[in-house]
Amino acid sequence: MTDHKITVVGGGRMGEALCLGIVKTKFAKLKNINVIEPLKERADYLREEHCFNVFSEYGEFILNSDILLIAVKPQVIDGVLSSIVDFYKDQIVVSIAAGIPISRFLENFGENAKVIRVMPNTPCLVGSGASALCSSKETKEDDMSLALKLFSSVGIVEEVPESLMDAVTGLSGSGPAYVFQFIEALSDAGVRVGLTREQALKFAAQTVYGSSKLLLETKEHPGKLKDMVTSPGGTTIAGLHALEKGGIRSTVIDAVIAATNRSNELGKK
Repeated sequence: MTDHKITVVGGGRMGEALCLGIVKTKFAKLKNINVIEPLKERADYLREEHCFNVFSEYGEFILNSDILLIAVKPQVIDGVLSSIVDFYKDQIVVSIAAGIPISRFLENFGENAKVIRVMPNTPCLVGSGASALCSSKETKEDDMSLALKLFSSVGIVEEVPESLMDAVTGLSGSGPAYVFQFIEALSDAGVRVGLTREQALKFAAQTVYGSSKLLLETKEHPGKLKDMVTSPGGTTIAGLHALEKGGIRSTVIDAVIAATNRSNELGKK
């Protein structure tokens, strides 16, 4: 257990997940976590469900924080930064606002600010996320170690150069939506060939989960694992042929490129 004091700006689902990970891994004590959440219904939920310290407005308590965790949508980031700048001294600023570059924070907090930009994804909500981190030049190694430890509490984490953060957003940040759509399509197909909706969805979700787990644990190339399932003249190769006819590879690549480009657009004023 550490004595780090953390202010989380934004009590949405991702902010909630990170707070739970922080407490679960004993990165910080519950009493040392303050959440700023202006929506009363959401604030009440966080207090009642998790006993978090929740504030509706910015206040002097921020000055005592070691880490400012910015967990808001990119569309509201400018208003958040202008509101919090009066309470900034030398805290580590950690942002999960998609597409917002480190330079935007330095414009508000000064060129010497310690800023860590993070791109997590929604599986962080169940402790199985994938997060990428990059930092400003003034960020110390110990500061990065803290951030790496924080985000490892909700999944895997990797350090990447900021030039690749939009790519991470397009792949793993938006990726869960692509996977959910694929699972939904598999489920629809199962219903089409006679399974009940409940059965089809369960089989589809478990198939994706189990296949991902097999890939991560064996560290085998996905092509090799695919070939293990594919017998000459069998059912799987017939299905794979249909997927290739539909352009599944190029469609997925186009999706990642489109999301990457949109992330880049969001980072521009």
